[in-house]
Amino acid sequence: MAALPVPLPSAKMAAVEKRRQAVAQATSFTDSYRPGVPRAAATAESEEDFLRQVGVTEMLRAALLKVLEARPEEPIAFLAHYFENMGLRSPANGGAGEPPGQLLLQQQRLGRALWHLRLAHHSQRTAFNNNVGVAYECLSASGRKKKPGLDGRTYSELLKRICRDGEAPEEVVAPLLRKIQCRDHEAVPLAVFRAGMLTCFVLLEFVARAGALYRLLEDPGLAVADRRLGQAVLDTLEGALQASDDTAPARYLEAGSRLGPDSLALAMDRALVARRPSAPMTREEFLEKAAALFIAKVKPVG
Repeated sequence: MAALPVPLPSAKMAAVEKRRQAVAQATSFTDSYRPGVPRAAATAESEEDFLRQVGVTEMLRAALLKVLEARPEEPIAFLAHYFENMGLRSPANGGAGEPPGQLLLQQQRLGRALWHLRLAHHSQRTAFNNNVGVAYECLSASGRKKKPGLDGRTYSELLKRICRDGEAPEEVVAPLLRKIQCRDHEAVPLAVFRAGMLTCFVLLEFVARAGALYRLLEDPGLAVADRRLGQAVLDTLEGALQASDDTAPARYLEAGSRLGPDSLALAMDRALVARRPSAPMTREEFLEKAAALFIAKVKPVG
């Protein structure tokens, strides 16, 4: 005859029930070990934490701020280019190669710095200064055998790239570069870097406006301007610049903008009072003389 099961003591039954409840409670914990939180909500929270920890959240926020600063016509293409240029900012990537790898890396840094400098017009003072700081950081990253900081050679190369890409004639910008360049091995502080970048961009805009003035004077058939007219406009521009005591390069553009149609028309009328034949003035000569007026106001480095 089979033996009947012996009932467990009440104390043992209570212990078994307690273990069962503990196991059930443990299975309700999420990956973050917080009881009672639905798994989907905990997963979303853990994903947000991950994105924040690896820096993606901050990176996307910075990218969106750049879009708002630049207001590009094609925001998606702008963002694609922005992320494409992000790989060289970290100093950890700064000295991976020896020449010619180091030379290639330097050219990539120059290209990325130039891209940041063009994100905002120099008249957008805060955005432009922020971008100048990022460009300076790109070029100052240290490598295995290079101390952090920006040297005069890299700084001067960037100045040349800005002027060359701005399509200004070389003979027009060469005097400015000689005035604001640094020696190859000279350390370039951020303040000097910022002043040099601003001066270059303002000069390019100044030359572009001078080119627009010349087109008004130019004889379409001869592709040259009357020298008397050209010199009258240059004299008027010089007077406007001399009247501006401010040494900030952006103020030179404002001084040039104060050349109203009336003052220019009056100067041109005076130039044409004498009906004597006049020699022609080429566009290159006009731009070179206009740029010289600007450069004369720029303070040299050092």
